[in-house]
Parts: sequence; structure tokens; C-alpha cells
Amino acid sequence: MFRFIAGFFPRFATTSWLSCLLCIVPVACAASPLGLEGGWYQAPADWVYDGRHIPDNARLQPVDFVSHTGGRFIFEADLPIDQPGTQVLDFKNSSVIGVFHHWIFDSEGRQVGSAEGGIESAEENPFLLRHGREFHLPPGRYRLITEVSAPFFLAHPQPYIDSLEHYRQAIKPGNALVFLCLGILLGLAIYYSVLALVRRNVVDGMYALFILGNLLYNGTALLVYPDLFGVHWFYLISMPILFSNCAYAMFVITLLDIRRKGNPRLYRSGMWLLALLGAFIPLALFKPHWSLELDRYGVGLFLLFGLVSGIVRARQGETTARLYLVAIITFCLLGFTSIALGRLPGVFTFYMEHIGLVAVTVEALLLALVVAQLFAQMHRERERALTQARRNRKLAQTDALTGLPNRYALELALAQLPVQGSLTFIDLNGLKHYNDRFGHERGDQLLCSFSRNLESLLPEHASLHRLGGDEFAVTSNTGNVSQIEARITDTLKVLHAEGFELAGVSFGSVRVAENPAKDKLMRMADERMYERKRRGKMQQRPDGDQGPIATS
Repeated sequence: MFRFIAGFFPRFATTSWLSCLLCIVPVACAASPLGLEGGWYQAPADWVYDGRHIPDNARLQPVDFVSHTGGRFIFEADLPIDQPGTQVLDFKNSSVIGVFHHWIFDSEGRQVGSAEGGIESAEENPFLLRHGREFHLPPGRYRLITEVSAPFFLAHPQPYIDSLEHYRQAIKPGNALVFLCLGILLGLAIYYSVLALVRRNVVDGMYALFILGNLLYNGTALLVYPDLFGVHWFYLISMPILFSNCAYAMFVITLLDIRRKGNPRLYRSGMWLLALLGAFIPLALFKPHWSLELDRYGVGLFLLFGLVSGIVRARQGETTARLYLVAIITFCLLGFTSIALGRLPGVFTFYMEHIGLVAVTVEALLLALVVAQLFAQMHRERERALTQARRNRKLAQTDALTGLPNRYALELALAQLPVQGSLTFIDLNGLKHYNDRFGHERGDQLLCSFSRNLESLLPEHASLHRLGGDEFAVTSNTGNVSQIEARITDTLKVLHAEGFELAGVSFGSVRVAENPAKDKLMRMADERMYERKRRGKMQQRPDGDQGPIATS
């Protein structure tokens, strides 16, 4: 186990390095943006802004951060403009904002600019996937009043200001990251949805649902669907994840093969987790402002269950569980990175959602490798089973002593024998004599010698079978009985030359045309063979003694 994890350490190091790079790049480019320091207030639902540069704060409650369960919040701050040109006002930390309004006042209290937007707003964003708004302000000191409202917030949206030139460049890496990751997730979702339909496999189906939920969440939270498709339903951020969490828990249970008999405690924990995650869905319908919080709790619960299950199954020697641990630990590390990202003072254009999207994409890719490894393992096991089945089938159809097809194989061959084919029964005479006088080893040598020599002399269209004891049979697709019987006689001569002078053969043949139904072929061949024996059609052995050598 430790060697396995040590082998994956370079991958963890690479992942951590990339995460740090994502944090360092925006910090290094953060010379121009200016984070605005001011006061936050929570406004009641019926509070109306009066349009003054100093709002009526009597009914406003000071707060340090916006509430995760949503509401209306007012931000007041001084806005210094030192350089002429176009400025862009945007939010750092998060893009999950329902509706926002900006009002800018000059030093004399006159309103000189305003803007609005948000995920729920139909106002078009001038910058793709961003809430940034342009203002043309000469140098001076201004007053900013910002109102943000949403059913819930993912993180604290802190206003900042940047020059237009710098802002345009700064947002490009984040936007490119969004399209890259969403493209990967979309490809995986389509691929595993098709596999789930074709293979009817629970693992594929639950994995596809997990990815689909994250596609809906990230596409809405990062403004892809509002900007490109005009979809402004805010709850696409929270509701799909509730179902995605359930799918992930079911995915883990199925992937790690957690069963009631093999791992009863893990199985019960998984069932309780599914019930709890399922209960979150109707609860979110009654308490929609808590839907994102329920998402957070659900993610935490399935991560805990996944870690525990992965460790337990890995200790039980499950290779898939070890690979799964790599995926989930990587996801946790990137998740912690996204939380820490919001606390860094110089990070403006990379949101918590960006790192969360990277975390989900990396985990999805790693889980895809885990699923691929699982099915590769299943394929290998199936191939081994098929190979063993073929081997067993061959053993079941093969005579252990001679290696010839046995009686069962003969029955199968008869079913495939064409109407012009034939069947010849052979009785090897003299076997009892060699067994009784020289021992069974000598008798076995006789059987093997006869089998080997006759099989080598038979034409390609004929096959030799051993029925048991001293009985053999030859099937021929062409039905050339005279040729087969001649080969039997030639084989007897070879046996005599090899020292089996007392060996002889009796045989009888039947054509399939005589019994097309093939239900009496074996009996007819057997009767003809013994009928010839009874008639005493024998040949004189080379030593002059009388005995059963060949009956033709």
C-alpha cells in the first residue's frame, strides 16, 4: 500500500505545483487591480436605496461578510482614481451573484456612473464570463455604493477596480480554463452516458450523472449559460449538485463493490448516506436559500464516505480502491486550494469556482482512469474465464490418454456431419492380451501408437475419436469409406512393425445418407462392425497363428 502511494507521489507533487502556479500567476499580474476597502451592510427585504451618495444606514446592519444563505447587502467605499482612462469595476473571490448594482458619486455627491448585472439579470455582460463594468472617470476621489443580492452566495464578492487594458489580459487565462475544463467534462459526460446505455452499467450511469450535475453547476456559476445561452435560473447552481451528490455516493458503492455480505458496515453507512442525501433534495425545495449549504454538507459527507471506503477496500487488497484514493485525495487537495485562494490578497481574476472546476475536472479524469482500469480488469478476468472455459471444454471433449476427441466430441461432430459424410467404428483387438501379459503400460502404448499412426494417415476431411477402452470412430465429411478403411489397414501394418504383432482391428462403416436423421448412425456402425466379427472375416497374422487381425 505504501509503495503504491509512493509511486503516485510525483503525480501529487505535479498537481500541487499546478495549483500553486494558478495562484502565483494572478498574483504576479496583480500590479494594476486595486481591492476596495469599505463597509458591508445587510439590508432588509423592504429597504429601498434613495440614490444618495451616503445611504440611510438606520435600517442597515453592519456585517463583515455576506451570508452564505443569501439576502441583500450594501457595500460602501471610497474609490480613488489616479490615472486617466477607462476603468473596470468587478468582483473578486466569486461570480455567484444574483443581481448587483453599482452607483458612483463624485466628491460633490453627484452621481457620475451606474451599472447593473448578475446571473439573474438580463443585462448583457460586456466581458465574457465576467461581471466587469466599464466606467470613464477622470482622476479624482469618488464614492462607490454597491448592492448585491442572491438567494445564496458561494463566497464573499469583494469589489475591485482595474484598468481596461490590464483587465482584458487578466481575465483570459481564467476564461480559457473554464472552456477547457467544461469541454473535458462534457466529453466525459457524453461518453459515459452512451456507455451506460450500451452496457447498462450502474457505474457508468452514476458517473455520467455526477459529471452532468457539475456541468450544470459550473456552467451557471461561471456565467457560461447566462452569457452564451441566456439561461438565468439561479438555482442551476445548487439543485443539480444535490442529485450529483447522490449519484456520486451510488457510484462509490458500486465502484468499490461494497456489498451487504462482504462489508456490512460500509454498506449500511452507504445506504444511510444515500437516504440523507436524498432527503436534502425535498429540504432544498422548502428551504431554497439553504440549497447551496446542503450541497456543501453533501460534498463533505460523500468525501468522508469515499475516503473511509477507499481506505477500507484498499486494505482488503482491492486495486480499484487504491486508484480511487488517488482521485479523491487529489480532489480534496485542490478543494483546499480553492478555499485558500479567496484569502490571498492579490488574486482577482481567478475565483473559487475556477479552482473548484479544476478540482472536479482532475477528479473526473482520474475517476475515468479508475473506471477504465476497472473494466480493463473485468475484461481480463472475462478473458481468463473464457480461456479457462475453452480449456475445460477441450478437456471435456478430449481423451486423456491419447489426446483424441472423445465420445462427447463425436456426438457434437455427428451433428455437423454433412449428408455425404460417413461414420466408421473401429475395435482394436489384442488390447486385453497386452494388458494381461505385459501390464497396462504396454496396453496404453498400443492405444497411443494406434491413435498416433492412424490420425497421421487419415485424410484431412476425416477425424479420429476414441470412444473408450479399445473402441474408436472415424468421421469423414466426404464419405470416402474405402479410403478410410485402407488407412486403417495401413495403420495395422505399422503397429506390427512397431512390435505389436498380436494387434488386430475390426471395423464397420455407415453413410449419413442411410440415416439422414443421424439418430441411428452409431448403432448401425457398431452393429456392422460386430457383424463382421461374427462372420469370422479375419486375416492371417504374419506368424501363422489364427487371430483377429483385421476385418474388412
